[in-house]
Parts: sequence; structure tokens; C-alpha cells
Amino acid sequence: MLLREQILLIIYFVVVILFFIVFGIIFFMAFQKRKNKLILENINAQRRFDDELVKSKLEIQEQTLKNVSWELHDNIGQLLSTAVMQMNMLGSREEEQYDDSMKDVRNLVSSSLQEIRSLSKTLNHEVIQNVGIESSIKVELRRFEKLNFLKTKLEITGEEYVLNPKDEIILYRIVQEFFSNTIKHAEAENLFVGIDFQNNELTIIIKDDGIGFDTESVVANSGLLNMKSRAALVNASFEIQSRLEKGTTLKIIYPLTKEIKND
Repeated sequence: MLLREQILLIIYFVVVILFFIVFGIIFFMAFQKRKNKLILENINAQRRFDDELVKSKLEIQEQTLKNVSWELHDNIGQLLSTAVMQMNMLGSREEEQYDDSMKDVRNLVSSSLQEIRSLSKTLNHEVIQNVGIESSIKVELRRFEKLNFLKTKLEITGEEYVLNPKDEIILYRIVQEFFSNTIKHAEAENLFVGIDFQNNELTIIIKDDGIGFDTESVVANSGLLNMKSRAALVNASFEIQSRLEKGTTLKIIYPLTKEIKND
């Protein structure tokens, strides 16, 4: 009787041990599967981010080339044309008038060279990384004013800090896309940009006083979806509000990470 109880006890312990071994194997396999899934998701997320980064860089360059063509046609072209006209008229001027005209020509050519240097600073996405999103937005607003597209106002609060360069490119592309939509579709006269640097986040608010649109009817608009998906890639919140004849407002809140704080 005692031997039988000992055998049953041994069998019981063996079964318990086997149960824990099987449970451990199943748990380890489930854990490993979950771990592999997370790794794969991170890889895919990084790949999507890198693809979007490349796309944003190309779109910034494309938009910049359009800006350059506008500047060349509407600004520098006119300056140089005026200089050529004045040079053609110099032959019929008296010597004193000749000197005055030459000064005017020099001033026009000098202004054209300054415009060309200014344009060269916006020819690629690396400028954004070098000067920051704040200065890049300033350049865009100055261009709108110079070409009489819009009256602009920029309000900056807080102390500027350095952002993640890759995130900064995507944030700037969102802003640039809003600007482009305002120019092309909004029929706005005024554009306001607010940049607020706080300890834990960067907030960008852009408002125009254009014709607005029905947000429900354009919820699937590719431009809006692109801006929203890009904001999600950099963990920024994205909110756009618009009312017919009341204009459109964009609000982006980008969280400041510990890494950026330490920098």
C-alpha cells in the first residue's frame, strides 16, 4: 500500500513537472512570436517613415522649384528687364543723366543678385535642417508678401529648440502643403502663423481667411489624408477646422522627446 502511494506521488510530481515544462515552452513560443511581431511592426513602421521622409523631401524640392519659377518670372525677371531697358536708353542721355542711370542699373542688378542668393537658400530640403522650421516658414511668408499673394503675420512664443531633423522635414512639408492649398484654393487675403515652443511640445497654428470648405465632404481628400498621416508618423496631433466663408485653421502639436530636451 505504501509503495503504491509512493508510485502515485512520483507520477503526480512527474505530471506536474511535465505540465510546467509544456506551459513554459508554450509561453516562450507565444512570447517569441509576440516579440517577432513587434520587431516586424517596428521595421515596417521605420520603413514607412523612411519612405515618407523621401517623399516629403521630393515634394519640398518640387514645391521649391515652382517657387523659383514664380520668383524668376515675377520678380527677378522684371528687375533685369528694367535694367536692360535703362541700359538701352543710356545712349541718348547726357553725361550727367548717364551717371544717374548707371547708378540705377547697378542698383537693379544688385537687387537681382540679392534675390538670386535668397532663392539659392531654398533650393533643397537641407536648408530646413540647417536653419530650422521657424526660419524656413519665415522665408515662405516673406515670399508670399513679396509676390503680393497674401498679407502674412508670424507670431513666435517660447524659446526655440532644435527638433529631430527628420521629423522637422515632415512637419515643414505639412505646413508647406497647407500654404500651397491656401494659395491655390482658399482665395484668402490674410495668413496667420503661430509657433509656440513649450517645454514638452511644439504647437503650430495656421489660419487663413479664405472661402473655407465643408470638412465632412472632403474628409477623404488626399491632401488632408497626407497631412494627417504624416503628422501620425512623427507622433504629432493633427486638427483641421474649416467653415464656408470663415476660413481654415490647422493645429499641429508635436511632442518634445527627452532626447531633444537633453540636446
